[in-house]
Amino acid sequence: MKTVNIFKSVLVLFVIMSVSSWVTAQTSRYFDERYIYTQAHLNPQLINPGSFGHQMNHNVLLNYRNKWSGIDGAPSTITLAYNGAIGNKLGLGINLLSDRFGELETTKGAVGLSYMIDSENNKVGFGISAEYIKHGLSGVGNSAPGDPIINRALSGTEYFDASFGLYGLYMQRLSYGLVLPSAVSSRISDIDNDAPEGTIGFIMQVGYKLDVQTDITMTPSIMMKRLNNVPTHIDMNLVFGFLEDKLLGGVNYTLGADKRLGFLIGTKIEKLNFLYSYNTSSHQIQDYNNGSHELTLGVSFGGK
Repeated sequence: MKTVNIFKSVLVLFVIMSVSSWVTAQTSRYFDERYIYTQAHLNPQLINPGSFGHQMNHNVLLNYRNKWSGIDGAPSTITLAYNGAIGNKLGLGINLLSDRFGELETTKGAVGLSYMIDSENNKVGFGISAEYIKHGLSGVGNSAPGDPIINRALSGTEYFDASFGLYGLYMQRLSYGLVLPSAVSSRISDIDNDAPEGTIGFIMQVGYKLDVQTDITMTPSIMMKRLNNVPTHIDMNLVFGFLEDKLLGGVNYTLGADKRLGFLIGTKIEKLNFLYSYNTSSHQIQDYNNGSHELTLGVSFGGK
């Protein structure tokens, strides 16, 4: 019990230090939220505007991730996303996100369009999204009343970003994507507007679907992420599909950053999709939590 209390104190101290350095420096975004997801290889619309409308129908999904479950104030994220075809070549996407880590809070709204080029063997979409992001505090915690740093953080820092993406599918087998997140970024709050911006990152992904035997497929994929205030890391995934992908199962490993190892299960019933992921980390913090959980519920309907 004493060890747990010590760990909680360290966690609180870490949050306070993060807030102080973020408010004082004001040099870039607190973090890039595209880092959060472990199921983006199956739901690219969470991170890549080039994938909007790629399936030529309408999709609504709700994603929830609880990192370091069992710890008070641990990171939790809720995302509501829509994407669909609005013409033969146009796709529309809308993403809403709310992330909380202790008293740190991030809110994001994004809307984007994609233009698709469809040939006999290849279908590729080029997308752009406009994004509003706000980082701030949801409360004062144990800080002294009237603390100027905390007061500035309570008002939050706002950004307007533009991101670009490319997403393609070749021969219904090879999937590939490239994202330039926050390629254009502008701080719209009135706090230290002359501070320099963070560096431009990227996300690259590639996967290939193989037929193992009748009604069984195997899809290895890899995704490399270099994002603002997040260590560069590589997600390696292996997903098996059964009965025309009505059942899914897989494993994933992240090299770098959290060094995550986990598994995935999922099912598709008519127009309803469900995914669940669980992963643990090789970092010492794993000794004090119950791992991380991610759930996605999706619904597909209609045509263009």
